[in-house]
Amino acid sequence: MKHSPAFLRLVEDAKARVREISIDETRKKLESGSARVIDVREESEWAAGHIRGAEYMGRGVLERDIEQRVPDRNAELILYCGGGFRSALSADNLQKMGYTNVASMAGGWREWKETGGAVDR
Repeated sequence: MKHSPAFLRLVEDAKARVREISIDETRKKLESGSARVIDVREESEWAAGHIRGAEYMGRGVLERDIEQRVPDRNAELILYCGGGFRSALSADNLQKMGYTNVASMAGGWREWKETGGAVDR
């Protein structure tokens, strides 16, 4: 997908403030149970397949629902989307809301699948 220049500038601005985490580190944290992995893609994307063990909270409702679903603002949260752009924007917003341990998974769903990560459908 070709993204517009303005969107890419917005993402780069968010990435300057957001910690990115690798696929391998995400796997380790998911397996150990030390982090919650949250899929911020569209519901249709989630339904087509997602990371095994992830929770769904689409970007459209994330900011509205996060405080009720994850009241602990220090909980480790790893967000992912298709390629790491929407998750970076989402992580930036959660940090603005006071969440202190948020990361965006670099490479997103596409890289997770390419590297053989466990998936559910």
